[in-house]
Amino acid sequence: MMEHSASDSETEDHVQPLLRRKDTGDIQKAPACCSSRYGLAFLSCYGFFVAYALRVNLSVAMVDMLKNRSSVNNSSSVCPHHSIPVPKHNHTASVYDWDSETQGWILGSFFYGYILTQIPGGYLARKYGAKWLFGIGILCTVIFTLLTPVAADLGAGYLIAVRVLEGIGEGVSYPAMHAMWASWAPPLERSRLLTISYTGAQLGTVVALPLSGQICFYLDWTYVFYIFGAVGLLWFVLWAYFVSNSPSLHKRISEDEKTYIMASLKNELSPTTDYIPWTSILKSLPLWAIVVAHFSYNWTFYTLLTLLPTYMNDILGFSIQQNGMLSALPYLGCWLLALLGGQLADLLREKYLIRTVIVRKAFTIVGMVGPAVFLVAAGYTGCNYVLAIAFLTLSSSLGGVSASGFNINHLDIAPSYAGILLGITNSFATIPGMVGPVIARSLTKSNTIPEWQIVFYISAAINIFGAVFFTMFGKGTLQPWAVQRIHIR
Repeated sequence: MMEHSASDSETEDHVQPLLRRKDTGDIQKAPACCSSRYGLAFLSCYGFFVAYALRVNLSVAMVDMLKNRSSVNNSSSVCPHHSIPVPKHNHTASVYDWDSETQGWILGSFFYGYILTQIPGGYLARKYGAKWLFGIGILCTVIFTLLTPVAADLGAGYLIAVRVLEGIGEGVSYPAMHAMWASWAPPLERSRLLTISYTGAQLGTVVALPLSGQICFYLDWTYVFYIFGAVGLLWFVLWAYFVSNSPSLHKRISEDEKTYIMASLKNELSPTTDYIPWTSILKSLPLWAIVVAHFSYNWTFYTLLTLLPTYMNDILGFSIQQNGMLSALPYLGCWLLALLGGQLADLLREKYLIRTVIVRKAFTIVGMVGPAVFLVAAGYTGCNYVLAIAFLTLSSSLGGVSASGFNINHLDIAPSYAGILLGITNSFATIPGMVGPVIARSLTKSNTIPEWQIVFYISAAINIFGAVFFTMFGKGTLQPWAVQRIHIR
């Protein structure tokens, strides 16, 4: 539906036969094995693993932190309870009398802090470098995670405050990493490198959900925060030692790889960190296409992320031990398809020379419309828990395809300002995390299947709207305002 001018087609070539440009000479592609850029991808993957493990562990722990859960787990779910012979559930930690509305505010409070540091994170990463911003941001989240049990004992208000502070620390993570990839990711490797990096989020969810359930069962819910906090401290040590802001500052990178990365990016990056075309950025329709898609996708993602364990317990009747394992399945599929999608997206662009905008839109449609269909279907499975879990897994798995769609489109349209652009889009995309759980819990006060169907319908409709809007107005080209100062001498 979107028409592109000849100049758009020419600009699109910045991600096509870049290695064959006559004006820059032949650029020898550096091997991926043992390279610094892939080392960065895996270490940042570990960082996002920590970030999301710390974000979602409360979703599982919450099931075990409530006073009425000992009876609910055994008798009060809509569907029959799935009992298996297990040791006695450990209940040595404190439990609390929080109603469903309070639970919604606790689960959503993280995002009230998270939204505050999105745009500042992109600006600070561009001006001062992303390494320490990303590292210290997640370290702050680790520290406040370790304080979570103390805060919960002091009261729901204190727990909400701690979660807000965690969000403030973690809010810089995506803008900072996008800014770092602007200096590290060769154009024809963007989908591969960024999907490896950002799928740490899904991997953290996959590990944290089942492991949190096991920890709650065999130890108690407080250890969920202590154990994952320790994992986060280890990551920070590795990040501080091995990572540098750019290839030119890296002490262990090979000369071949440094030359390859810097030569492939030299026509894309602004020579100054001082000038930011704010007016052009805010008037850019391709940016707003990403905003709408990002907001829409996150509505479904965050609703499931925070409330899937509750749905598994209250509707499908799974215990705390089974809950985490089953809640993780959708994110395992999302992780796998995101990784495979990244490989396929760059293959289509590099080998088959398919235009970037076509690849980004196709992957966005599959990654947003597909999840909407299966999410609605999950609401009509009744107590057929096998089918319900299968549909929820398919829904989240297909969502992983969008990781190579709108999710990295910032780097296509304005790599020099990618961190700032992501800060803008992620600010809007954080709103679903703030209000989604609250709305969902207010709609499911009686925990009936029809109530959850409404929640799923709302999420699906928003998802489809986002996919349509991005398809109409998204671009895959370097925008004029993003390069207007590159040629100034």
